[in-house]
Amino acid sequence: MIEAYSREWWRATLALCLGSFTVFINLYAPQPLLPELRHTFGISTLIVGLAMSASTLTLAVALLCFGSLSDAIGRRAIMRVTLLLTGACSLGLTLVPSFELLLAVRALQGFVLGGLPAVAIAWMGDEFDKRALMLAVGLYISANTLGGIGGRIIGGTAAQFGGWQSSFLAVGALSVVCVALFWKLLPPARHFQATAFEWRSALVSIRGHLGNPVLLAAYLIGGLNFLIFINQYSYITFRLSESPYALSTQWLGMIFLTYLGGTLGSALSGRVAQRLAQPTCMMLGIAILMIGTLITLASSLTVILVGLTINAFGFFFCHSMASSWVGRQALHARGSASALYLVFYYVGASLGGFYLEPFWLLAGWPGVATASWLVLALTLLTAGWLRRRERSLRACHSAIG
Repeated sequence: MIEAYSREWWRATLALCLGSFTVFINLYAPQPLLPELRHTFGISTLIVGLAMSASTLTLAVALLCFGSLSDAIGRRAIMRVTLLLTGACSLGLTLVPSFELLLAVRALQGFVLGGLPAVAIAWMGDEFDKRALMLAVGLYISANTLGGIGGRIIGGTAAQFGGWQSSFLAVGALSVVCVALFWKLLPPARHFQATAFEWRSALVSIRGHLGNPVLLAAYLIGGLNFLIFINQYSYITFRLSESPYALSTQWLGMIFLTYLGGTLGSALSGRVAQRLAQPTCMMLGIAILMIGTLITLASSLTVILVGLTINAFGFFFCHSMASSWVGRQALHARGSASALYLVFYYVGASLGGFYLEPFWLLAGWPGVATASWLVLALTLLTAGWLRRRERSLRACHSAIG
């Protein structure tokens, strides 16, 4: 097994971080463009939000396919091919003449985007020892945040000077470079053990994961937290594009620099988890996310940005813990277990607009914040249940020992 901080660990971790960066610059590039797309195509906030939801929903579907398939054929080839197709879709988006066609290409892109996140953590679980896995997952999710930041800043800045089409051109070109490096750096798997792929056995594995209350709790925490977090950013762009802020597309892209809080949170998560139980870390992350949401109610743009930064720290801190928790708790079909976590994660992202839209229409941003707290209170209670359960199991093992 690959040990933490070895040369091979750094090489593999860098490759997976580049792959993660590529996925998320493509997934999130349209988010700062939403107000411009709404104006260009004359559509509502709910409809324009489908530019994000179409990709996250098909990505969720793809995760089930790629996760189970990777248990049979391996993970490296899936990651390579889907990353290449991801960049091709972004380049193709520069040519779409209508919003309907844009949605179709985004849906296709979402499907191929699912290749790497479906199997990356499972690849690490196969090849890394326990300590190397926990540290690598934190860095990998840090790359998620950097990709999210990069895609939005590149997208917003390019649109400011060349229109929304230029956003996809810039992201597509950068993707090609990152994919080339990924192909070169990622080493072949040495500890992967293939299992014959059968839909029936894949469904049995998925049913088993969903029947495991410990895994299901982590799935709900990841999905519901992301439902709130990612869609808060969509609605904050609508808030800040209007008076009294009236931010341009370029500056709307810049607000996603607050994701750096998430980069820090996910990078620190592995170290904190060596001191605190993972469910405790999840609770801490959710509590920080709730505090940040409360801070965004301020009218000052500076204070709003501080609140968003705190949100990002708390969300990605919790996400790192929940995703690695799944990798540790799954006793079989690890690829499909990790993929199922991300299915919940991205289905949550897809449904968030439908959940938050009535609150937005009724009360604006305070309505969004209230709706957020309702869901986050539920995930905090769920993480608390995991914490109590783990303590009970430890007490039982101590008594037996």
